[in-house]
Amino acid sequence: MTTWTETADRVFIRRFDPVNVTVTAVLGGDGVLVADTRCSVQEGRELREELAELTPLPVRWVVNTHTHFDHMWGNAAFDVPHQVPPADFWGHENLPDFDRADPEFATFSEYLLREGGPEWQAKLDELVVRKPDHLVAREHTLDLGGRIAELRHIGRGHTDNDLVVWLPDAAVAISGDLIEQSGPVAYGSDSFPLDWPFTLAALSGLTGQDATYVPGHGDPSDRGFLQGQQEFVTAVAEQIKALHADGVPVERAVEAGSWPIEDAAHFAQAVKRGYAQLSGELP
Repeated sequence: MTTWTETADRVFIRRFDPVNVTVTAVLGGDGVLVADTRCSVQEGRELREELAELTPLPVRWVVNTHTHFDHMWGNAAFDVPHQVPPADFWGHENLPDFDRADPEFATFSEYLLREGGPEWQAKLDELVVRKPDHLVAREHTLDLGGRIAELRHIGRGHTDNDLVVWLPDAAVAISGDLIEQSGPVAYGSDSFPLDWPFTLAALSGLTGQDATYVPGHGDPSDRGFLQGQQEFVTAVAEQIKALHADGVPVERAVEAGSWPIEDAAHFAQAVKRGYAQLSGELP
């Protein structure tokens, strides 16, 4: 997607490489809310410039749907000195601090250099991870000027800090990586596969039959797509529980399992995390 698309009244989305991340801009009377900011400060600056072409309204709110690099490493482009006055930054209270000494930072950096090429070194060298300072526990309502944005933590799934932006006047749920349209949902080393079905059930309960769901990657989808995502994560959770109950060792579970897609390796982290939950190693 090379241009902004209005998926509902004054709700614009655009997909960006790398990693096909979906960014959402919500226009209110007092400014713009941006959900997720891409992978680097440079990409965040590009995003800010493209938003300026979309609307003269200032970006006043940045919401990160979760902690991963492709959704928040562009935050600093909406802070001083790049943007004056700066936006307010919102996220869930469980968002971790990104320290360059953190193993997760090294993992993401290696991925970007491998997939994006050597030009990514300059982006990483200037990187400043601007963590949100307005933190949500369960829910918070933002008044954008003539419209409301509800920030909701409805449960764990892709991470323990997933935040949904619900726009009741447009019936749009900006859902982050709790759902994905461009590929199967991703189970990472910080996912909660056994909680995920309940979280999507909560998302279903929050929204109506005519709601539109904006995924973290891909195009907006409808209620039927959400139901398919629920069935997918439920099948994965039930398979993990069955393997654990049958005494299949964690190192054999991926190979032994029956999964909803052929690529069994896709569920390696799901198995590790699910077994850890079932054994009490994870709360």
